[in-house]
Amino acid sequence: MAPLSLIVVGAGDRGSGHARWALRHPDRARVVAVAEPRPTRRQRFAAEHGIAALGAVEDWRELAARGRIADAVLICTQDRLHLEPALAFAELGYHIMLEKPMALDEPSCRAIVAAVERAGVILAVGHVLRYTPYTEALKGVLDSGRLGDIVSVQHTEPVGHWHQAHSFVRGNWRRADEATSMLMAKSCHDLDWLQYIVGQPPTRVSSFGRLSHFTPANRPAGAADRCLDCSVEAQCAFSAKRIYGERLAGGDHGWPLSVVVEEPTEEALDTALRSGPYGRCVYACDNDVVDHQVVSMEFADGATATFTMTGLSQMANRRTTVFATRGELHGDGTMLRIHDFLTGQDETIDTTPEGDMSAGGGHGGGDAGLMDAFVTAVATGDASLVRSGPHESLLSHLAVLAAERARHAGTVEQVGIST
Repeated sequence: MAPLSLIVVGAGDRGSGHARWALRHPDRARVVAVAEPRPTRRQRFAAEHGIAALGAVEDWRELAARGRIADAVLICTQDRLHLEPALAFAELGYHIMLEKPMALDEPSCRAIVAAVERAGVILAVGHVLRYTPYTEALKGVLDSGRLGDIVSVQHTEPVGHWHQAHSFVRGNWRRADEATSMLMAKSCHDLDWLQYIVGQPPTRVSSFGRLSHFTPANRPAGAADRCLDCSVEAQCAFSAKRIYGERLAGGDHGWPLSVVVEEPTEEALDTALRSGPYGRCVYACDNDVVDHQVVSMEFADGATATFTMTGLSQMANRRTTVFATRGELHGDGTMLRIHDFLTGQDETIDTTPEGDMSAGGGHGGGDAGLMDAFVTAVATGDASLVRSGPHESLLSHLAVLAAERARHAGTVEQVGIST
């Protein structure tokens, strides 16, 4: 069987990362074209995949205008730019891998679902947590029935203090009006994952959260607008000079440094920190997304779950505790610890993947798992191999939207689950 042909829309860190799966599996997939507005990124991507000049374009509309020139498309644009290409490529008959979030409001999410169903194409949304070896093992334990019925779940996402500063204070996802809410941008993964392991979407949600720390009120005395000009930078945990400079010096040139500079040199980093968004003081930015949030969920069978997101933490794996009628399960992204109520026995299952749970580490095998499932599904025509299809993803997005309504209004919100 000939390898699947792919085009990539958006050659940032996510698009480039997904596309490298094809380089590791040339017998199964190959990238034949790319659309990316930034010349350096576009040229680098084209060279990496051996794409001719005609196949490397600035705007995805140039590729869409050529009709169906590949089997599938990976849409990895910024969050607000997902809807239009998803609708266009579905109409052209492309199978679609769409980075999360699929869209930012309910009508847009439903429009994408309707478009792929009308076209009869496969859609996989980038909820990579469903595809990790860790999740497979955890869900296998729960689905086996050995712990009985799930009663409640506690789930925490420690975003990491420097990740919060990089992406959600200085970076592309710092403002809800320019990107989306923190819950949608970062933690739609988690509400989707909870839906997956519990086996059903929530029916009611409430939520509390706010921007507490990264505000002008907490700016240290003597702090400058930029870290390179700051007399108290050495005492600041969020120093851009240290966060990015240490990575450059250590040869760690991937994410997040790759977002800050096109070329990993001291000169390029100095220029970026003096003039670009990533060199700003975290207490003097225009950010407005929350730096901590909790979501409470109730499911149709009476089970409950709580989710906590905090940007003021170590950079660490998500942590989960499942309380069930016959036992208790604790997970940290690599290890599962199971306690049986009847026997009093404890069991540990090691699911340690090759990479860590960060984007740079491939989300603990989730990025590769998603691409493997999507390519196999398209090659075989078996859409059931995709665990994050249109309806599953619509339901989890509706839960996120309901939680944000609840946070703003101080209410308990019903999750609209009609599809």
